[in-house]
Amino acid sequence: MKFMLKAGLAGIGVLALAACSTPATPGDTTAPTGGTQTTTTETTGTTAEVTSSDTLTVVTHGSFELPEELLEKFATDTGLEVTYVQPGDSGTMVNQLILTKDSPLGDVVYGIDNTYASRAWEAGILSDYETDALPATSSQFDADGLTPIDFGDVCLNADTEWFAEKGLAVPTTLDDLVKPEYKDLLVVTDPAASSPGLAFLFATVGAKGDDWLEYWQQLKDNGVKVAPGWTEAYYTDFSGADGKGAYPLVLSYASSPAYAPTTEALLGTCFRQIEYAGVIKGAQNEEGARKFIDFMLSPEVQAAFPENMYMYPVIAETKLPEEWAANAPLATSPIEVSSADIDANRDAWIRAWTEAMA
Repeated sequence: MKFMLKAGLAGIGVLALAACSTPATPGDTTAPTGGTQTTTTETTGTTAEVTSSDTLTVVTHGSFELPEELLEKFATDTGLEVTYVQPGDSGTMVNQLILTKDSPLGDVVYGIDNTYASRAWEAGILSDYETDALPATSSQFDADGLTPIDFGDVCLNADTEWFAEKGLAVPTTLDDLVKPEYKDLLVVTDPAASSPGLAFLFATVGAKGDDWLEYWQQLKDNGVKVAPGWTEAYYTDFSGADGKGAYPLVLSYASSPAYAPTTEALLGTCFRQIEYAGVIKGAQNEEGARKFIDFMLSPEVQAAFPENMYMYPVIAETKLPEEWAANAPLATSPIEVSSADIDANRDAWIRAWTEAMA
């Protein structure tokens, strides 16, 4: 078994991670190597046709990173040759899936979050699948056509060491960020392409109501920088990640300080993000896609999320790393925007933000 990097997708630089193994023999439903077949399954008293193949393409956002041994185990256990394709952040990924719906990019998608979930379902890019691996205690995360996998709070993070050296108090609220003493200190991400960016846009809508756009104008006047994605903002612009960036305030996650001890999350600025997996409509291997979703809910994978993806596992019984209790608390009162408001206004809010911040 080996892993390879691939690139190139619809003009976007793409990393694809391929896990290869010798296909196992799945009983009497084996298809010829590289072929696709249809099997019949019984689901809640009805008969459904499910495609299958000895290959599986997983579409994920650019921050997907699980231990290699887990990915190898999935390939070995299922006998599938698995390729991981990463078109970009969650927003870019959803847009690419919509644009290519007539010729799907893959079989299963992971990383659609609650800021894009309704768009993905309404665009018709998902096939409904209800897994038995998800406990009833996770029902509060339900979304049409999608299975919740992990969650976390998108919050502003501060480089506490930088603020201590400057003798400046760490800001705690959204209102603090527009004060003159915090001018040119904040970097966020583009809500038109970045799921954390869109989550923060929703946080400002939830906190400021009809005045949210005026608040963004105040941020703009106070020197906010907008980066294209989380990776650029956190690892290039932020001073707290490796000490080289120029901005001591960054849009990230409440869990980030568990791995950057000189930083802290501003828990009064948080919006709760939920990440989902789903079967892509028109999948060549819907059977394998379902297996991948169940794999993402397995105890081993759920336990790997905190240290590899910096997110909370959706299955509450999963043991968390000790440092999370002290350094990665969830917000007690995250800023909320109803799913109905998101569905009705997402595109209009993004357009208004883009015009105002251009």
